[in-house]
Amino acid sequence: MPPSPADRRSLRLLAAALAVFLTALQVRTAGALQIQQAFASPSRTNNFVVDAVSRRVYLAAVNNLYQLNATLAKEVETHTGPVLDNPLCHAPQLPQATCEHQKTLTDNHNKLLALDRAQGVLLACGSVFQGFCELRAMEDASRLAVKFPQDGATVFPSMLNIAANHENASTVGLVFRSHGGAARLLVAATYTGMGSDYFPKNHSKEDLRFENTPEIAIRSLDTADLARLFTYDINPSEDNVFKIKQEVKQKNKLSFVRAFVHKSYSYIAINNDANAGVKESQPNSILARICLDTDAPRRSAESRKLTESYIQMGLQCGSSGNIYNRLLSIYPADISSGGAAGAEPHLFGVFAQAGGRAAVCAFRVLEVEERIRQGRRNCSSGPNSDVQVLDSVIQGSGAECEHKGAIKLQEEQLNCGAAHLQHPLALRRPLRARPIYEAPGLTSIAVDNVHNHTVVFLGTSRGRLRKLSLLADLSVANQWSLKLAANEPVHHIMTFDPSDHNYLYLMTTHHLLQVQVSACRECSSCSECVSAGDAYCGWCTLEGRCSVQKDCSSRTVGRSWISTGDGVQQCPSMTITPSEISRSAHMRDVGILINGSVPDLQGLQVECDFGVGITTNATVHLDYGTTQIQTCPLPPPHMYPTIPFGTDHVTISVAIRVNNVSVVSGNFTIYECERTGQIHFKTACTSCLSTAWRCYWDPRNNLCVSSKESTPQVLLENSSSCPRMVGYDVPPLPSGSTHVFSLELRNIEHGAELDCDLGDGQLYRAQWLDGPAVNCSGVTLKTTMWSKKFQLNLRRRGTSTYIDSPEPMTVEVYSCGVGDSDCSQCWGRQAQGHMCVWCENSCQQQEQCHAITTHCPDPHIQKVEPLSGPLTGGTLLTVQGRNLGHSAAQLNVSIGRVPCSVLPQYYTVSLRLVCETGAPWEEMSNHVTVSVAGNAVGISKDIFSFVEPRLLEFMPQQGPLAGGTRLTIQGQFLDAGSTVNVKINQTQNCTIFMLSSKVIKCVMPPAEAAVAENVSVCVVYDGRPCLSASPSFTFTYEKNPTISHIRPNKSFLSGGRSISVTGYGFDLVQSVRMEVSGVGQTSCSCVSSTLIVCQSPAANQSQQATAHFYLNEVLYRGEDASPSGRGPDEDEEPHADAFHFDYVEDPQFYTANKEKLIKHHPGEPLILIINKGPSELDLTLQEYSVTIGSDLCDITFHNEQLFHCTINRSLSASTGELPVTVRVGHFQKVIAMVQMGGGSELAIIVSIVVCCVLLLLCTVALVVYCTKSRRAERYWQKTLLQMEEMESQIRDEIRKGFAELQTDMTDLTKELSRTQGIPFLEYKQFVTRTFFPKMCSDYERRLVQPLYENDPLGPRALSETHPLLQDWQSSNSVRPNLEEGITLFSTLLNNKHFLVTFVHALEQQKDFAVRDRCNLASLLTIALHGKLEYYTSIMKDLLVDLIDASASKNPKLMLRRTESVVEKMLTNWMSICMYSYLKETVGEPFFLLLCAIKQQINKGSTDAITGKARYTLNEEWLLRENIEAKPQNINVSFQGFGMDSVSVRVMNTDTIGQVKEKILEAFYKNLPFSQWPREEDVDLEWFPEGRSSRILQDLDDTSVMEDGRKKLNTVFHYQIPDGASLAMSMKDKRENTLGRVKDLDTDKYVHLVLPHDELTESRKSHRHSHRKKVLPEIYLTRLLSTKGTLQKFLDDLFQAILSIPPEKPPLAVKYFFDFLEEQADKRGITDPDTLHIWKTNS
Repeated sequence: MPPSPADRRSLRLLAAALAVFLTALQVRTAGALQIQQAFASPSRTNNFVVDAVSRRVYLAAVNNLYQLNATLAKEVETHTGPVLDNPLCHAPQLPQATCEHQKTLTDNHNKLLALDRAQGVLLACGSVFQGFCELRAMEDASRLAVKFPQDGATVFPSMLNIAANHENASTVGLVFRSHGGAARLLVAATYTGMGSDYFPKNHSKEDLRFENTPEIAIRSLDTADLARLFTYDINPSEDNVFKIKQEVKQKNKLSFVRAFVHKSYSYIAINNDANAGVKESQPNSILARICLDTDAPRRSAESRKLTESYIQMGLQCGSSGNIYNRLLSIYPADISSGGAAGAEPHLFGVFAQAGGRAAVCAFRVLEVEERIRQGRRNCSSGPNSDVQVLDSVIQGSGAECEHKGAIKLQEEQLNCGAAHLQHPLALRRPLRARPIYEAPGLTSIAVDNVHNHTVVFLGTSRGRLRKLSLLADLSVANQWSLKLAANEPVHHIMTFDPSDHNYLYLMTTHHLLQVQVSACRECSSCSECVSAGDAYCGWCTLEGRCSVQKDCSSRTVGRSWISTGDGVQQCPSMTITPSEISRSAHMRDVGILINGSVPDLQGLQVECDFGVGITTNATVHLDYGTTQIQTCPLPPPHMYPTIPFGTDHVTISVAIRVNNVSVVSGNFTIYECERTGQIHFKTACTSCLSTAWRCYWDPRNNLCVSSKESTPQVLLENSSSCPRMVGYDVPPLPSGSTHVFSLELRNIEHGAELDCDLGDGQLYRAQWLDGPAVNCSGVTLKTTMWSKKFQLNLRRRGTSTYIDSPEPMTVEVYSCGVGDSDCSQCWGRQAQGHMCVWCENSCQQQEQCHAITTHCPDPHIQKVEPLSGPLTGGTLLTVQGRNLGHSAAQLNVSIGRVPCSVLPQYYTVSLRLVCETGAPWEEMSNHVTVSVAGNAVGISKDIFSFVEPRLLEFMPQQGPLAGGTRLTIQGQFLDAGSTVNVKINQTQNCTIFMLSSKVIKCVMPPAEAAVAENVSVCVVYDGRPCLSASPSFTFTYEKNPTISHIRPNKSFLSGGRSISVTGYGFDLVQSVRMEVSGVGQTSCSCVSSTLIVCQSPAANQSQQATAHFYLNEVLYRGEDASPSGRGPDEDEEPHADAFHFDYVEDPQFYTANKEKLIKHHPGEPLILIINKGPSELDLTLQEYSVTIGSDLCDITFHNEQLFHCTINRSLSASTGELPVTVRVGHFQKVIAMVQMGGGSELAIIVSIVVCCVLLLLCTVALVVYCTKSRRAERYWQKTLLQMEEMESQIRDEIRKGFAELQTDMTDLTKELSRTQGIPFLEYKQFVTRTFFPKMCSDYERRLVQPLYENDPLGPRALSETHPLLQDWQSSNSVRPNLEEGITLFSTLLNNKHFLVTFVHALEQQKDFAVRDRCNLASLLTIALHGKLEYYTSIMKDLLVDLIDASASKNPKLMLRRTESVVEKMLTNWMSICMYSYLKETVGEPFFLLLCAIKQQINKGSTDAITGKARYTLNEEWLLRENIEAKPQNINVSFQGFGMDSVSVRVMNTDTIGQVKEKILEAFYKNLPFSQWPREEDVDLEWFPEGRSSRILQDLDDTSVMEDGRKKLNTVFHYQIPDGASLAMSMKDKRENTLGRVKDLDTDKYVHLVLPHDELTESRKSHRHSHRKKVLPEIYLTRLLSTKGTLQKFLDDLFQAILSIPPEKPPLAVKYFFDFLEEQADKRGITDPDTLHIWKTNS
């Protein structure tokens, strides 16, 4: 958070008054940087240096030198100026020096500061006395270590003129040791003598710099030889200097940046300012190298001159056209980059160009060295274009490069030259590098190599420190920024703490800062720490914190500190085994595998923290490198958290703590399988077996269990084994129609009692078909809406258990007559599948209409919008009306002669259309014409006009960069067209909030970072080209307004205080809003370009808050308020984006004596003294307002404690009491009352009236209570009588039920012991149904109307067959060709390669549906049925291809569905191979179970309409009423049946249809059910004695009515006696007058009981009172009887299915499973789950 204005003022006053230091500046963080220590200097800083041993810092400033300790606390301060000096005079240290020029007090600017620890001296050179240098003691910088010059010593000006003598001239230097150990000083100083910009004009004779101060020199720094101190080391002196000739100094204005040592070389970075401004595209930066004699002495005794080794080259940062040509700062560093092994030396530099832009470039030192060696080789070979000799240097050889013959230069000569070689040299071609980072205002650089990561630190001119993390290719990976003190520019020299690179020293104009280059503690997790990209930070594992490596106390232990380079994958992580635990499981321990970089935990205190208040001791077992295994005891199960409602699991966290520090954490899951089935009750089994953890499905109990041991039953483990319903798409159905839904079932026992549930409150009995499918018959769905969707589900009868439906089956029901429909709208519904037609001026179902109206009325247009559009067209015209066609393709729209193209995607049948207008290119108006199918035409009443919008002017023409300016555009026809957009630079939108014919108002967006300040404004109509009144339509983005401060920054709770917001740029502001966080917001007003006034909002309590401002409805962001994409401008003064704002209690006011009543006589002056309570608000006089009544009181005196309020005029009221109100903002309070004259009394009259009213109310309450008590007594007596009657009835029913339970429940009819065998389907019919489940359309028609054939044993239905399996009837003409074609095709089918390719080719066709693939597979099976071995080989090859395709994706999905040819072939192959096994093993017990169920049901009465029976296993289908039913035998003969009459047992309550079914079962019991005639297709005739025969029917003229419903005829109705003779015969023609009884409407017909009997019981009339009313639960004992009877048959069936010996499974299954295992082994699939899924799916 930036410092407040008060803080800034305090800092500036402190720095200006004393020149003190900051010892404990509050730490300010910015990403990964922190200011650790700071020192403030009142004068401008110049240089600083850090001692690596003592960690002292020496800071040189103007006129001052400071010695600071490691915390930047001042130890010593000494003054170095100002002094009397003149740049035209010799230094006063020169003996007998005289100067005729006047000396003045001159500031001493430090030019060079260096340490020589070996001699214990601090070298400090200033700008005064011609650049004089002093040697001070390092222990005490205020003391001179050596007095120079010594008294009487010989001194030359060249020994004194060392540094530059001007504050703006540069000086660099360094201290080194020669090979003899003598201290040397290399110094380079800008020339300030005659001809330079630093030398006084017209004083050429007084030039003291040319002769005595070379540009570069090596001087003696040996304090043991004071006579030669600061002299040029080699004799003669010129040999160790580099001096530019006087006549060319104007072309060589050298400005030195830095000097540093690498190996035995000194590098000097230089800028040649003589080239500045001449060619901006050419680099001015130079890198020079000089060899230092720091190694062993050379073989030659000849002394080396400085110029012999001097060589320079240009440094170019950037490419042509974008060159940064001035070097600002340079830093050498060894970094790891570009895949090089180890660290490689680089030179990093900050380069600038005109305009303040800067960039960072990096140069390889090895390339510099190689360029230097190559340059000397080239120069020794003669004149060369790549290298030149610097003839501008006095000490140079002064000639061009010369050919030196066949002399081979030695390595030393290539590096450092020689006397016989040309020198000094300059390489013509610069060393080039691309910028790796570009930003404005960069000034300095420092680089560090941290754990093989390159980190760059950059200082800026606006007081920022930026930190860049570079990748191996030197691209920027991450960056951070820190705001420094007072926004001062950063000096170009920055250095790291020599003993700890975690700290960086840098210098600004008035501050020296110690910055911690990492803020690791801000990261709270390992992944956050490692992924932050800060190379300094790493994760200290055993301490659980992010730190630098040296701060990690366990860093010496292996794998205890994880760096950024290690990657997030090395962060500790745990794998818990098992990761999911059932709540009912009895587990005591979990195993934990710790991955990542974790030290060895053996011998440490390791605990497991479960986060629920329980910690257990962990046991460490194994240590495999970076992986460790340990065991954690689990807490008791009762301490686990409760599983939330609606979920089936809860996650528990566990952490491994080492020495009470969390090292790694994870979590495991506690689950309950039982909840899974309860939550997903409609897909209970699938959801149970699809969970992330292990659950099993108990099919018997329909439960999801977590353990196999929990039940002895066989459990399901794979979701594919779940009982489920296979849904399919159903076309929309009309409302009220009755339909039958055939549902394919999987994994459900045949004959299971199921109900169909469509969510309409009614259950429909599911009827099993021959195959694994059921019919939901008699389903009648109704709706009163346009359409409604029902979801079809299956439930087990009598339970709430649903059959899984993974793919929900939805049935859409529609009603044609719903809604305000017209003809076109009605016909348009057919596109949605609704069979609706227009009939008799209404929309009806197609089958209900006899006179269909196909021609609809002409279109009627009600509304057209818009009513105008541009001449360029493209307007989306919306037409609304009636009968606008029922298809977009029918429509043709035009406006006069201009067409309008209809857009189908926006078309609403009959009601609405949208079309796109064409371009007329001239103004016109006309009606809109709509024609349907070319004959029906409608014309609008409205007229559409083509106009040309014109833009006249817009305002304002400037606004802030942040956007939000409300732009107003004026013109004509501005609202034309369907879409109007205001474009800014054709890339951004100005958001329109008002649009009319003459005005457009919109809100300007923020300026884009890439655009100029001036942007174009244009209007786009309907996506056509931009329309503008160029060039006047140009908007200028100005600098964002700036808020400096707000005063006052406090408010009282009531709000309304005037807040003055000061700043600049407010003339760009149109609206202002102040928002106080947590309080509210208020509108403000702009008073001037520098002042905004706001009223503070009201608050509820005293608090410290933050005020934000919205300028033009855009949040003010202070220095970051620049447009999107732009960062803070380095050249702008930063400002806060939020302001501290306090709320305090409302002010308190009271009169002088706190009196509440003040008497005042009219006509006299009134003076009130109002005291103020203690407050922090600092209210001003202008904020108060006092009124007495409605009169304003003048405040005449004011101080902090009170103010005077005076009224010298008459008050507005002369009598009564007037309130004294004090107002401050929205706060107002009445502090007293002013009583005018005498008081008045009010008479008491009101109280008597109230008493009279109360007496009347008491009388009314007593009358109401007595009327209802008599009714209650009579009702109670009636209830007692009914209870006695019911008790007697219950006793009778219990006796009957008990007697029934005592009968033999295992006694079944001897009919079950059949002698003629089970009526199995023949093999041909079995495989036909398996191969072609749907059969063909002809067979489906036979399902409705079967065909019968005569047989000696009676008529029977024809067996179904596929059309292709029948005999072909072909003509004689085509028979030869047909037979030849079939023969050839058979040959192709016997070609294995052809057949496999043929199948693959068909499967690749997009329109080859799944049904087509199944039919192909079945046809191939029939064609190759006689060659099963060949068929098996084909199937195996196709399976191998299928396995290969599945293994590359998800192998577990293979064989899940029958979606390919080979999967259907596999099904057929299994059917063929398993036929005999099913027939011999499972067929008989299954058939006996069906017979037993039917036999048991037939023992009692069954309601033919509701399906409820006396004997059933389903509670919901139990006939809960005592129906008196008697069995009787009848003798029946079947016409055409080859056997005598048969005695059939029926009940006297059976309907005629039920009697027919029992008779058919008696005759056809030994035949398959598919061959039985249907009861609708036979007649039953009774031959009573003495009377004529009669046809028996369920409904005829003799049927009786009961309770408003027609009752079905029964045996009892016809009074058929026991032993009666009946005859059955086939009908000649099936009648369609009456369908099956089960399909009858329950509202019109009844058999035994009324539907929903328990709901209608109360409505029965008195005539039904003879029916005994008992509790329905009494009849539940019948369920036990049925269950006991069927138990044995169920056991036999499941015993036959599940008792297959494991060592001898069916051969087909064994063969196929072996094949799957072989394929899995070949593909390396070792996952047992995958192989198990293959087997279960097959």
